Amino acid sequence: MIGLLVTHTPPELCAQAQSIGLSLWDTPPSDATHYLHWEDEHLALRAVNENAPVFVDFVTGAAAHRRQFGGGRGQPVAKAVGIKSGYLPRILDATAGLGRDGFVLATLGCEVTLIERTPVAYLLLKDGLRRAQQDTSTADIAARMCLHFGDGRSWLAERAQGLGPLAEQQFDVVYLDPMFPEPGKRAKSKKDMAAFQTLIGGDEDADALLAPARQIALKRITVKRPRHAPHLAGVKPDFALEGESTRFDGYLPLKPAA
Repeated sequence: MIGLLVTHTPPELCAQAQSIGLSLWDTPPSDATHYLHWEDEHLALRAVNENAPVFVDFVTGAAAHRRQFGGGRGQPVAKAVGIKSGYLPRILDATAGLGRDGFVLATLGCEVTLIERTPVAYLLLKDGLRRAQQDTSTADIAARMCLHFGDGRSWLAERAQGLGPLAEQQFDVVYLDPMFPEPGKRAKSKKDMAAFQTLIGGDEDADALLAPARQIALKRITVKRPRHAPHLAGVKPDFALEGESTRFDGYLPLKPAA
């Protein structure tokens, strides 16, 4: 059970959290497992009885290091979406999570539309983008990212029919990185991410993302998976890029029936 602690939290954030289904608390109830709260001018997630918070920071820390020294267009995610000299694809990230790959792609110059269905991840990401927009070192990057709250499955299905909020937009690449349920792997995660992974869990319905994504993308669909995970929806990719722990499966778009 999770909610947002209202103490010191900006009223507009409280209203937004409530509008997307989160409870507002003065103090965590006895059955609470996690809580969001406002600290040091940002939104953070904590697990009850844990000290390590989870929050999105694109300005400093690991994101800043990757931005400056991460390898630029040589990074696997950049190759996976097809970034080349003179070509920057328009990307739809339908499973945004905490936005790390989306931010990398925006750093490289891509316009990235992000969809996130989990209220916690959406609010953390939205807060991280807010602070990135306010910092001169990241404002231009954040301006290339547009975040929406919604279920990627339904948004993709609607867009495939020419309907929904994205009906008028064109995307070269649809990027999918659903949370893969690997309980045995979670113990190896950093402590600050354990709370997030435990709370979000695996996207058991992720297979439904692939078919509409292949109807939308103009160039390719890129699916990020653990290296030894099964293919999304059991469909063999047209090509793949393998790393030590991660695999990027690439699918070509499906041509409309004549």
